[in-house]
Amino acid sequence: MKPVFVLLVSAAWTLTGAQYYYQGLMDYLENRLLAIEDRMQLWHDQSHRYHTELLDFKKLTAEAMDGLKNEHGMMFKDLEGAAARVDRVEREMDYVETQTSPRACANKADKVVEQGAWGLEESRGGEEEEDWQELHSRVTDCVEIISGIRSVKILKRVGSPKGMWTRDSRSSRVYVFNGTSGDSIYQFNSVQDFSRSFGVNGSRQIRLPSDWSGPGSAVYNGYLYYIQEEADADVQVVKYDLLSGSVMDTAMFPVESQATVYSLNPETVADLAADSEGLWLLYATSSDEPNIHLAKMDPDTLDIEQIWDTRCPRENAEAAFVVCGTVYVVYNTRMASRSRIQCLFDVNDMVVSEEAPLIYFPRRYGAHTSLKYSPEEKQLYGWDDGYQIIYRLSMKRKLLV
Repeated sequence: MKPVFVLLVSAAWTLTGAQYYYQGLMDYLENRLLAIEDRMQLWHDQSHRYHTELLDFKKLTAEAMDGLKNEHGMMFKDLEGAAARVDRVEREMDYVETQTSPRACANKADKVVEQGAWGLEESRGGEEEEDWQELHSRVTDCVEIISGIRSVKILKRVGSPKGMWTRDSRSSRVYVFNGTSGDSIYQFNSVQDFSRSFGVNGSRQIRLPSDWSGPGSAVYNGYLYYIQEEADADVQVVKYDLLSGSVMDTAMFPVESQATVYSLNPETVADLAADSEGLWLLYATSSDEPNIHLAKMDPDTLDIEQIWDTRCPRENAEAAFVVCGTVYVVYNTRMASRSRIQCLFDVNDMVVSEEAPLIYFPRRYGAHTSLKYSPEEKQLYGWDDGYQIIYRLSMKRKLLV
Protein backbone atom coordinates (compact mmCIF):
# COMPACT_ATOMS: atom_id res chain seq x y z
CA MET A 1 0.00 0.00 0.00
CA LYS A 2 2.79 2.44 0.79
CA PRO A 3 4.29 2.48 -2.72
CA VAL A 4 0.85 3.09 -4.22
CA PHE A 5 0.24 6.01 -1.90
CA VAL A 6 3.56 7.53 -2.77
CA LEU A 7 2.77 7.24 -6.47
CA LEU A 8 -0.61 8.92 -6.03
CA VAL A 9 0.91 11.75 -4.05
CA SER A 10 3.59 12.21 -6.69
CA ALA A 11 1.00 12.26 -9.48
CA ALA A 12 -1.14 14.82 -7.61
CA TRP A 13 1.92 17.00 -7.13
CA THR A 14 2.74 16.82 -10.83
CA LEU A 15 -0.81 17.81 -11.83
CA THR A 16 -0.75 20.75 -9.43
CA GLY A 17 2.54 22.01 -10.90
CA ALA A 18 1.16 21.80 -14.45
CA GLN A 19 -1.89 23.75 -13.43
CA TYR A 20 0.30 26.47 -11.95
CA TYR A 21 2.39 26.58 -15.14
CA TYR A 22 -0.60 26.84 -17.47
CA GLN A 23 -2.25 29.38 -15.20
CA GLY A 24 0.87 31.50 -15.29
CA LEU A 25 1.01 31.24 -19.07
CA MET A 26 -2.62 32.31 -19.34
CA ASP A 27 -2.02 35.23 -17.02
CA TYR A 28 0.96 36.32 -19.15
CA LEU A 29 -1.02 36.09 -22.38
CA GLU A 30 -3.90 37.94 -20.84
CA ASN A 31 -1.60 40.74 -19.70
CA ARG A 32 -0.08 40.98 -23.19
CA LEU A 33 -3.51 41.15 -24.77
CA LEU A 34 -4.53 43.89 -22.35
CA ALA A 35 -1.38 45.81 -23.24
CA ILE A 36 -2.14 45.41 -26.95
CA GLU A 37 -5.70 46.58 -26.38
CA ASP A 38 -4.38 49.62 -24.52
CA ARG A 39 -2.04 50.43 -27.43
CA MET A 40 -4.83 49.95 -29.96
CA GLN A 41 -7.06 52.26 -27.95
CA LEU A 42 -4.26 54.84 -27.81
CA TRP A 43 -3.73 54.54 -31.58
CA HIS A 44 -7.47 54.88 -32.13
CA ASP A 45 -7.60 58.01 -29.98
CA GLN A 46 -4.60 59.51 -31.77
CA SER A 47 -6.01 58.59 -35.18
CA HIS A 48 -9.30 60.22 -34.29
CA ARG A 49 -7.49 63.34 -33.14
CA TYR A 50 -5.39 63.45 -36.34
CA HIS A 51 -8.51 62.95 -38.44
CA THR A 52 -10.26 65.77 -36.63
CA GLU A 53 -7.25 68.04 -37.08
CA LEU A 54 -7.06 67.09 -40.77
CA LEU A 55 -10.72 67.99 -41.24
CA ASP A 56 -10.14 71.31 -39.50
CA PHE A 57 -7.08 71.95 -41.71
CA LYS A 58 -9.04 71.05 -44.84
CA LYS A 59 -11.78 73.44 -43.80
CA LEU A 60 -9.26 76.24 -43.20
CA THR A 61 -7.58 75.49 -46.55
CA ALA A 62 -10.91 75.59 -48.38
CA GLU A 63 -11.72 78.91 -46.74
CA ALA A 64 -8.28 80.25 -47.65
CA MET A 65 -8.67 79.05 -51.27
CA ASP A 66 -12.07 80.74 -51.49
CA GLY A 67 -10.50 83.91 -50.17
CA LEU A 68 -7.65 83.65 -52.70
CA LYS A 69 -10.12 83.08 -55.53
CA ASN A 70 -12.04 86.16 -54.50
CA GLU A 71 -8.84 88.18 -54.24
CA HIS A 72 -7.66 86.81 -57.60
CA GLY A 73 -10.95 87.81 -59.20
CA MET A 74 -10.69 91.30 -57.71
CA MET A 75 -7.04 91.55 -58.79
CA PHE A 76 -7.92 90.39 -62.31
CA LYS A 77 -10.62 93.03 -62.52
CA ASP A 78 -8.16 95.64 -61.23
CA LEU A 79 -5.60 94.53 -63.84
CA GLU A 80 -8.21 94.72 -66.59
CA GLY A 81 -9.09 98.20 -65.44
CA ALA A 82 -5.40 99.15 -65.28
CA ALA A 83 -4.81 97.73 -68.79
CA ALA A 84 -7.75 99.73 -70.11
CA ARG A 85 -6.39 102.87 -68.44
CA VAL A 86 -2.88 102.21 -69.80
CA ASP A 87 -4.29 101.67 -73.28
CA ARG A 88 -6.25 104.90 -72.98
CA VAL A 89 -3.14 106.75 -71.77
CA GLU A 90 -1.12 105.32 -74.69
CA ARG A 91 -3.75 106.49 -77.15
CA GLU A 92 -3.73 109.93 -75.55
CA MET A 93 0.08 109.95 -75.65
CA ASP A 94 0.00 108.97 -79.31
CA TYR A 95 -2.35 111.85 -79.99
CA VAL A 96 -0.20 114.31 -78.02
CA GLU A 97 2.98 113.05 -79.70
CA THR A 98 1.48 113.38 -83.16
CA GLN A 99 0.49 116.94 -82.29
CA THR A 100 3.69 118.05 -80.56
CA SER A 101 6.55 115.78 -81.70
CA PRO A 102 8.87 117.03 -84.45
CA ARG A 103 7.71 115.91 -87.83
CA ALA A 104 9.66 113.43 -89.85
CA CYS A 105 12.48 114.99 -91.82
CA ALA A 106 11.93 115.14 -95.57
CA ASN A 107 15.12 116.23 -97.28
CA LYS A 108 15.67 117.86 -100.59
CA ALA A 109 17.16 115.97 -103.50
CA ASP A 110 19.91 118.61 -103.72
CA LYS A 111 21.61 116.58 -100.97
CA VAL A 112 22.46 114.02 -103.62
CA VAL A 113 26.16 113.29 -103.77
CA GLU A 114 27.32 113.98 -107.28
CA GLN A 115 28.51 110.88 -109.08
CA GLY A 116 29.22 110.85 -112.80
CA ALA A 117 26.21 111.39 -115.02
CA TRP A 118 23.94 111.51 -111.98
CA GLY A 119 25.27 114.89 -110.85
CA LEU A 120 22.72 117.50 -109.85
CA GLU A 121 23.10 121.27 -110.15
CA GLU A 122 22.00 123.53 -107.30
CA SER A 123 19.98 125.93 -109.45
CA ARG A 124 17.19 124.81 -111.75
CA GLY A 125 15.30 126.64 -114.49
CA GLY A 126 14.30 126.31 -118.13
CA GLU A 127 16.04 123.28 -119.61
CA GLU A 128 17.46 122.45 -116.17
CA GLU A 129 13.90 121.95 -114.94
CA GLU A 130 13.40 119.30 -117.62
CA ASP A 131 16.64 117.65 -116.52
CA TRP A 132 15.29 117.75 -112.95
CA GLN A 133 12.10 115.98 -113.96
CA GLU A 134 14.11 113.48 -115.99
CA LEU A 135 16.25 112.77 -112.92
CA HIS A 136 13.09 112.09 -110.93
CA SER A 137 11.81 109.59 -113.46
CA ARG A 138 15.18 107.91 -113.69
CA VAL A 139 15.46 107.39 -109.92
CA THR A 140 11.96 106.03 -109.32
CA ASP A 141 8.53 106.27 -110.91
CA CYS A 142 6.62 105.07 -107.85
CA VAL A 143 4.40 107.64 -106.13
CA GLU A 144 3.15 105.77 -103.04
CA ILE A 145 3.81 106.67 -99.42
CA ILE A 146 2.85 104.93 -96.19
CA SER A 147 -0.12 106.45 -94.40
CA GLY A 148 -0.35 104.04 -91.47
CA ILE A 149 -0.12 100.50 -90.09
CA ARG A 150 -3.35 98.69 -90.94
CA SER A 151 -2.94 95.47 -88.94
CA VAL A 152 -0.42 93.32 -87.09
CA LYS A 153 -0.02 89.54 -87.20
CA ILE A 154 2.37 87.66 -84.91
CA LEU A 155 3.28 84.37 -86.55
CA LYS A 156 5.64 82.56 -84.19
CA ARG A 157 8.94 82.74 -82.36
CA VAL A 158 12.14 81.25 -83.75
CA GLY A 159 15.30 80.76 -81.72
CA SER A 160 17.50 83.81 -81.56
CA PRO A 161 16.28 87.17 -80.19
CA LYS A 162 17.90 88.80 -83.23
CA GLY A 163 17.59 87.88 -86.88
CA MET A 164 15.58 88.65 -89.99
CA TRP A 165 13.11 87.07 -92.37
CA THR A 166 11.92 88.17 -95.76
CA ARG A 167 10.01 87.07 -98.84
CA ASP A 168 11.30 86.79 -102.40
CA SER A 169 9.78 89.51 -104.58
CA ARG A 170 9.04 87.14 -107.45
CA SER A 171 7.83 84.04 -105.60
CA SER A 172 6.10 82.98 -102.39
CA ARG A 173 9.30 81.64 -100.82
CA VAL A 174 10.31 82.88 -97.38
CA TYR A 175 13.89 83.06 -96.11
CA VAL A 176 14.89 83.05 -92.44
CA PHE A 177 18.20 84.32 -91.06
CA ASN A 178 18.37 83.11 -87.47
CA GLY A 179 20.86 85.11 -85.41
CA THR A 180 23.24 87.87 -86.45
CA SER A 181 25.76 85.86 -88.49
CA GLY A 182 26.30 82.42 -89.99
CA ASP A 183 26.80 80.47 -93.17
CA SER A 184 23.27 79.01 -93.39
CA ILE A 185 19.79 80.32 -94.12
CA TYR A 186 16.42 78.53 -94.15
CA GLN A 187 13.97 78.51 -97.05
CA PHE A 188 10.23 77.83 -96.74
CA ASN A 189 7.85 77.52 -99.68
CA SER A 190 5.41 80.03 -98.21
CA VAL A 191 4.51 82.06 -95.15
CA GLN A 192 1.91 79.42 -94.28
CA ASP A 193 4.53 76.65 -94.30
CA PHE A 194 6.75 78.76 -92.09
CA SER A 195 3.97 79.55 -89.61
CA ARG A 196 2.95 75.88 -89.34
CA SER A 197 6.50 74.62 -88.78
CA PHE A 198 8.15 74.05 -85.42
CA GLY A 199 11.12 76.39 -85.38
CA VAL A 200 12.91 75.91 -88.70
CA ASN A 201 11.94 72.26 -89.08
CA GLY A 202 10.65 71.37 -92.51
CA SER A 203 12.71 74.02 -94.23
CA ARG A 204 15.38 73.70 -96.87
CA GLN A 205 18.72 74.65 -95.35
CA ILE A 206 20.95 76.60 -97.72
CA ARG A 207 24.67 76.73 -96.94
CA LEU A 208 26.42 79.80 -98.32
CA PRO A 209 30.04 79.92 -99.49
CA SER A 210 30.79 82.61 -96.89
CA ASP A 211 29.29 83.94 -93.67
CA TRP A 212 26.61 86.59 -93.79
CA SER A 213 27.05 89.37 -91.24
CA GLY A 214 24.18 91.16 -89.53
CA PRO A 215 20.43 91.10 -90.27
CA GLY A 216 20.82 93.34 -93.31
CA SER A 217 20.37 90.90 -96.20
CA ALA A 218 17.82 91.12 -99.00
CA VAL A 219 16.22 88.68 -101.44
CA TYR A 220 15.34 90.18 -104.82
CA ASN A 221 14.22 88.41 -108.02
CA GLY A 222 15.62 85.03 -107.05
CA TYR A 223 18.96 86.35 -105.80
CA LEU A 224 20.24 86.72 -102.27
CA TYR A 225 22.22 89.86 -101.49
CA TYR A 226 24.09 89.74 -98.22
CA ILE A 227 26.81 91.57 -96.31
CA GLN A 228 30.12 89.81 -95.85
CA GLU A 229 32.45 91.26 -93.25
CA GLU A 230 35.82 89.92 -92.29
CA ALA A 231 38.25 91.06 -89.61
CA ASP A 232 40.45 93.98 -90.76
CA ALA A 233 38.78 93.91 -94.17
CA ASP A 234 36.35 96.06 -96.14
CA VAL A 235 32.66 95.32 -96.21
CA GLN A 236 31.50 93.36 -99.25
CA VAL A 237 28.10 92.90 -100.86
CA VAL A 238 27.68 89.36 -102.22
CA LYS A 239 25.15 88.40 -104.90
CA TYR A 240 24.17 84.72 -104.62
CA ASP A 241 21.96 82.79 -107.04
CA LEU A 242 19.48 80.83 -104.94
CA LEU A 243 18.58 78.55 -107.86
CA SER A 244 22.04 77.48 -109.01
CA GLY A 245 23.72 77.88 -105.62
CA SER A 246 26.61 79.96 -106.92
CA VAL A 247 28.07 83.41 -106.27
CA MET A 248 27.29 85.70 -109.20
CA ASP A 249 29.21 88.79 -108.15
CA THR A 250 30.77 90.66 -105.23
CA ALA A 251 31.42 94.34 -104.65
CA MET A 252 33.54 96.21 -102.15
CA PHE A 253 31.73 98.98 -100.36
CA PRO A 254 33.27 102.11 -98.78
CA VAL A 255 32.21 101.33 -95.24
CA GLU A 256 34.53 101.06 -92.28
CA SER A 257 34.35 97.67 -90.59
CA GLN A 258 33.54 99.29 -87.24
CA ALA A 259 30.77 101.56 -88.56
CA THR A 260 27.18 100.43 -87.98
CA VAL A 261 24.17 101.97 -89.64
CA TYR A 262 21.84 101.78 -86.58
CA SER A 263 23.12 102.60 -83.09
CA LEU A 264 20.57 100.32 -81.38
CA ASN A 265 21.57 97.33 -83.53
CA PRO A 266 25.37 97.36 -83.74
CA GLU A 267 25.35 94.01 -85.59
CA THR A 268 23.93 95.73 -88.68
CA VAL A 269 27.03 96.99 -90.48
CA ALA A 270 24.97 97.84 -93.57
CA ASP A 271 21.36 97.18 -94.51
CA LEU A 272 20.23 96.04 -97.97
CA ALA A 273 16.65 96.86 -98.94
CA ALA A 274 14.53 95.93 -101.94
CA ASP A 275 11.36 97.57 -103.18
CA SER A 276 9.48 97.85 -106.48
CA GLU A 277 12.18 100.21 -107.80
CA GLY A 278 15.17 97.95 -107.20
CA LEU A 279 17.98 97.44 -104.71
CA TRP A 280 19.14 99.94 -102.10
CA LEU A 281 21.77 99.99 -99.41
CA LEU A 282 21.70 101.90 -96.12
CA TYR A 283 25.05 102.49 -94.46
CA ALA A 284 27.28 104.87 -92.52
CA THR A 285 30.58 105.94 -94.03
CA SER A 286 32.38 105.85 -90.68
CA SER A 287 31.74 105.45 -86.97
CA ASP A 288 31.88 109.26 -86.62
CA GLU A 289 29.26 109.87 -89.31
CA PRO A 290 26.04 111.08 -87.58
CA ASN A 291 23.66 110.37 -90.47
CA ILE A 292 22.45 107.38 -92.47
CA HIS A 293 23.49 107.29 -96.12
CA LEU A 294 21.53 105.73 -98.96
CA ALA A 295 22.89 104.17 -102.16
CA LYS A 296 20.95 103.04 -105.23
CA MET A 297 22.55 99.85 -106.55
CA ASP A 298 22.32 98.05 -109.85
CA PRO A 299 20.99 94.59 -108.86
CA ASP A 300 22.74 93.00 -111.87
CA THR A 301 26.24 94.42 -111.55
CA LEU A 302 26.20 95.75 -107.95
CA ASP A 303 27.40 99.11 -109.27
CA ILE A 304 26.52 102.18 -107.21
CA GLU A 305 24.23 104.40 -109.30
CA GLN A 306 23.64 107.23 -106.87
CA ILE A 307 24.32 108.19 -103.26
CA TRP A 308 22.38 110.42 -100.84
CA ASP A 309 22.90 111.76 -97.34
CA THR A 310 19.44 111.21 -95.82
CA ARG A 311 20.07 113.54 -92.86
CA CYS A 312 18.36 110.89 -90.74
CA PRO A 313 20.44 110.39 -87.58
CA ARG A 314 21.92 107.00 -86.70
CA GLU A 315 21.49 107.67 -82.98
CA ASN A 316 18.61 105.67 -81.47
CA ALA A 317 17.81 104.16 -84.87
CA GLU A 318 16.87 100.46 -84.76
CA ALA A 319 15.95 99.66 -88.38
CA ALA A 320 14.90 101.16 -91.69
CA PHE A 321 13.26 100.15 -94.95
CA VAL A 322 12.61 101.61 -98.40
CA VAL A 323 9.22 102.00 -100.12
CA CYS A 324 9.01 103.56 -103.57
CA GLY A 325 12.38 105.23 -103.19
CA THR A 326 11.47 106.68 -99.80
CA VAL A 327 13.51 105.73 -96.74
CA TYR A 328 11.63 105.24 -93.47
CA VAL A 329 13.90 105.17 -90.39
CA VAL A 330 12.51 103.55 -87.25
CA TYR A 331 13.66 104.81 -83.84
CA ASN A 332 13.43 103.53 -80.28
CA THR A 333 15.18 104.03 -76.95
CA ARG A 334 17.95 102.18 -75.15
CA MET A 335 15.31 100.73 -72.83
CA ALA A 336 13.08 99.23 -75.50
CA SER A 337 9.81 101.15 -75.83
CA ARG A 338 7.47 101.87 -78.74
CA SER A 339 9.07 101.86 -82.16
CA ARG A 340 8.25 104.86 -84.34
CA ILE A 341 8.98 106.13 -87.81
CA GLN A 342 10.35 109.60 -87.14
CA CYS A 343 12.63 110.35 -90.07
CA LEU A 344 11.83 110.08 -93.75
CA PHE A 345 13.83 110.78 -96.89
CA ASP A 346 12.43 110.75 -100.44
CA VAL A 347 14.97 110.54 -103.27
CA ASN A 348 12.56 112.38 -105.59
CA ASP A 349 11.68 115.16 -103.15
CA MET A 350 7.98 114.40 -103.59
CA VAL A 351 7.16 114.31 -99.87
CA VAL A 352 6.80 117.57 -97.97
CA SER A 353 7.29 117.87 -94.22
CA GLU A 354 3.60 118.36 -93.52
CA GLU A 355 2.78 115.13 -95.35
CA ALA A 356 5.51 112.96 -93.82
CA PRO A 357 3.84 110.53 -91.36
CA LEU A 358 4.89 110.11 -87.75
CA ILE A 359 3.87 106.48 -87.31
CA TYR A 360 4.04 104.41 -84.12
CA PHE A 361 4.24 100.62 -84.24
CA PRO A 362 1.88 98.76 -81.88
CA ARG A 363 3.89 97.94 -78.78
CA ARG A 364 4.88 94.27 -78.63
CA TYR A 365 8.01 92.81 -77.09
CA GLY A 366 11.10 94.94 -77.44
CA ALA A 367 12.81 96.51 -80.45
CA HIS A 368 13.01 95.45 -84.07
CA THR A 369 16.20 93.84 -85.30
CA SER A 370 15.07 94.13 -88.91
CA LEU A 371 12.16 95.32 -91.05
CA LYS A 372 11.89 94.09 -94.65
CA TYR A 373 9.33 95.47 -97.10
CA SER A 374 7.36 93.33 -99.57
CA PRO A 375 6.13 95.59 -102.42
CA GLU A 376 3.71 92.99 -103.81
CA GLU A 377 1.94 92.54 -100.48
CA LYS A 378 2.53 96.07 -99.15
CA GLN A 379 3.61 94.76 -95.79
CA LEU A 380 6.64 94.57 -93.54
CA TYR A 381 8.33 91.43 -92.26
CA GLY A 382 9.61 92.28 -88.79
CA TRP A 383 11.81 90.46 -86.27
CA ASP A 384 11.10 91.61 -82.71
CA ASP A 385 12.86 89.86 -79.80
CA GLY A 386 12.73 86.53 -81.62
CA TYR A 387 9.11 86.94 -82.78
CA GLN A 388 8.26 87.05 -86.49
CA ILE A 389 5.65 89.74 -87.16
CA ILE A 390 3.83 90.93 -90.28
CA TYR A 391 2.74 94.58 -90.45
CA ARG A 392 0.18 95.34 -93.16
CA LEU A 393 0.48 98.91 -94.38
CA SER A 394 -1.96 101.51 -95.62
CA MET A 395 -0.72 103.52 -98.60
CA LYS A 396 -1.56 106.82 -100.28
CA ARG A 397 -0.18 108.81 -103.17
CA LYS A 398 2.65 111.28 -102.73
CA LEU A 399 1.98 114.94 -103.28
CA LEU A 400 3.69 116.31 -106.36
CA VAL A 401 5.60 119.42 -105.33
